[in-house]
Amino acid sequence: MTAKDGAIVAIDGPAGAGKSTAARLLAERLGYVLIDTGALYRAVALAAKERGIAWDDAEALGALTASLELRFEPPEAGARPPLLVDGEDRSTDIRAPDISQGASQVSAHPPVRAALLGVQRAMGEAGGCVLEGRDIGTVVFPNADVKVFLTASLDSRVGRRFDELVGAGAETDRDAVRAEMETRDARDSGREVAPLKPADDAVRLDSTDLDLEEVVERLAAIVREAGFSAR
Repeated sequence: MTAKDGAIVAIDGPAGAGKSTAARLLAERLGYVLIDTGALYRAVALAAKERGIAWDDAEALGALTASLELRFEPPEAGARPPLLVDGEDRSTDIRAPDISQGASQVSAHPPVRAALLGVQRAMGEAGGCVLEGRDIGTVVFPNADVKVFLTASLDSRVGRRFDELVGAGAETDRDAVRAEMETRDARDSGREVAPLKPADDAVRLDSTDLDLEEVVERLAAIVREAGFSAR
């Protein structure tokens, strides 16, 4: 065991691979803190939309990001940790489909990534945490104790995201979800700064043919094999 209070677990991967739910359940199983870094970028996109700042205005977005107070609250059992933006819970608002696209756009800008880098590192530096996102193992915590790249086939990811949106009451169809996901994949993988890619030392886990419980068990096994146990 290191001097930290548990491992820093970095889970990266494309949209719809099941990172958010798997990371939350893994954190619960280990007794770790969950840090949903994607929610932070969603918060920036939401704040920009509400303030009339274009998602392609890098400098204005960077200044906005630096001005925001972002904080996760302890979650209720089985729920994502609430994200407070300037003291207000915006956990539901940041999950709107257009904000998902906005998050992908704002995350491509170096000033935004630079402003959030310190926030993410401060949240996770003590260890005993699970962080999920696009560049945790490559940029945010390149020395994380455990790195996993969680992926799945495009068809599987589209189906999962479609079911999630319909379950939340959104009006959409599979073709629209597929088009949105293909656009986001291309943007996330092709951006110049911190592109989505597996860290060289990450364990690659394909969840296409796994159910959620199997994914979480595989993740827990990877943590155990790295020499860390639940709190």
